[in-house]
Amino acid sequence: MSLVRAGTIVVGLAVLGACRTPGEPAMDAAPEVSAAPSAAPQQAAAISAQRMSEITRVLASDEFEGRSMGTPGEEKTIAYLIEQYKAAGLEPGGENGGWTQAVPLIRTKLQGPQLSIRQGATTTPLSFPNDIYVSTVRDTQAARIDGAPIVFVGYGTAAPERGWDDFKGTDLKGKVALFLVNDPDFEAATGEPVAGKFGGKTMTYYGRWTYKFEEAARRGAIGAIIVHETESAGYGWNVVQSAAGENFNIVLPAGATQPVLLQGWMQQPAAEALLRRAGYDYRTLKTQARRADFRPIDLKARFNASAGVELSRIQSRNVIGKLTGGRYPDETVSYSGHWDAYGVGAPDAQGRTVRPGAADDALGLAAMIEIARKFATGPRPERSLVFAAWTAEERGLLGSEYYAQNPLYPHAKMAANLTLDTLQWAGPTRDTLLIGQGQSELERYLTEGAAAQGRTVTPEGRPERGLFYRADHFTLAKRGVPVLLSMALARAYDLQDGGRPAGERWLESFTGTCYHQTCDAWSPSWNLGGAVQEADLYYAIGARLANSRAWPRWTEGSEFRKVREDSAAERGEAPAPRQAGERG
Repeated sequence: MSLVRAGTIVVGLAVLGACRTPGEPAMDAAPEVSAAPSAAPQQAAAISAQRMSEITRVLASDEFEGRSMGTPGEEKTIAYLIEQYKAAGLEPGGENGGWTQAVPLIRTKLQGPQLSIRQGATTTPLSFPNDIYVSTVRDTQAARIDGAPIVFVGYGTAAPERGWDDFKGTDLKGKVALFLVNDPDFEAATGEPVAGKFGGKTMTYYGRWTYKFEEAARRGAIGAIIVHETESAGYGWNVVQSAAGENFNIVLPAGATQPVLLQGWMQQPAAEALLRRAGYDYRTLKTQARRADFRPIDLKARFNASAGVELSRIQSRNVIGKLTGGRYPDETVSYSGHWDAYGVGAPDAQGRTVRPGAADDALGLAAMIEIARKFATGPRPERSLVFAAWTAEERGLLGSEYYAQNPLYPHAKMAANLTLDTLQWAGPTRDTLLIGQGQSELERYLTEGAAAQGRTVTPEGRPERGLFYRADHFTLAKRGVPVLLSMALARAYDLQDGGRPAGERWLESFTGTCYHQTCDAWSPSWNLGGAVQEADLYYAIGARLANSRAWPRWTEGSEFRKVREDSAAERGEAPAPRQAGERG
């Protein structure tokens, strides 16, 4: 029995195992891995806060230079992670029997961009990065656009499963697409036909800026610009500007769809002025774009851009270890986190230049390594376990995206991915956080596992910010793999010492001051009780999956359900029965 109260899901211990998939072992109050019939009894090592702290201290030290790609800091990071994988008892899980997967990247930085819009006889210059912020992820040494038509495409959403198409067959080849941020129903009033169709305030994949850029590229556009609004985007213009024209991408295979030449954001006042000169009112167009009969509008405006591109190539690496399953070695459960941080930047007020990424995500990797150690010292799991430390997460989930395009273990036979990204160090908690509520059956695993610890599950606080689409698990979700994400940024925890107010003070301090900054640094005063709870919880969920025949499903309405169902035969799994009226 469950009770929803004040935004918190409260679950009694009696529910454990009550909703199991047939053939799946029950979880008790202290879930452990079931030994295969031939395995001798073993006692798995406990998760160690001391080891987690030490791993974090090393990865976040100045010697690792903020763990940026293609630097001496990367070399030290890769060597240290391999050392820790070996010490934890893992086997090499990378390419060619090794510990790594090569990830070829490009780095670009615009040089002296000149940007303007011509409407009739009037040319309006755009200030970079004040009116407009753009970058390129193409393998090019120049970015030039001469008079490309600008087309307003509303929210730029093509979602056949929701009966929605903003494009209506409009030809975007060689044009610049101008998008609204977030989903078509983000600002919908009660009673509007679109209200709730895209999750309301909860962002869907269609609301993410990455989707909009990718959709523009698929349709042949040369540029993609999103109108920035702080509330709808979930962050201010200062965050947009922070990369200063720099961007990264994986090296694309021959024949791959090329990204747009320039992508980025336009300040709302600049967009309003552009539309006003074209004879349109911004607010009126936003209302029209919330209707299913909206059609793209040629603004009779031309976009001009000229910039050099500083281009470099980097060979980075994912670090991958494994434990081969004793009964079903070709089926996997994966754990992951990212090893990169933001490298070396401008000095802060204390003169510090290294942005060490201690909580984000050295601590997540430390938890993953401790989970690996616990599995390696306990009974051999029936399914294989994969442990991945991804590169270039902070630059667009690039290491995990490269892996997703070039998997070493089939997506179809991966039961789940469990990602640890940014854990907290303020002490034990009474709850754990759920990011992406309503997506998959893994929520039940989370709820039952937390209840076994005496904890509850609290949904994320600002689902409109789309955290579910902003960490490395998302690249696997797009390929149909069910996922769970542990991320302390989702909302304030209910701390055992001080409750939710103390959790809010920690969260506000971290996100307001240290997130991606020099002060995200290790400290010997950290209380890792809560991080240990998360590691134990995610270990228990992985153990449950690794010793069962369960294949967790995406829920009805999830963007990722169909791709998973399309691979059901590869798992020997019957497709889920359709519900009455369910869309295909």
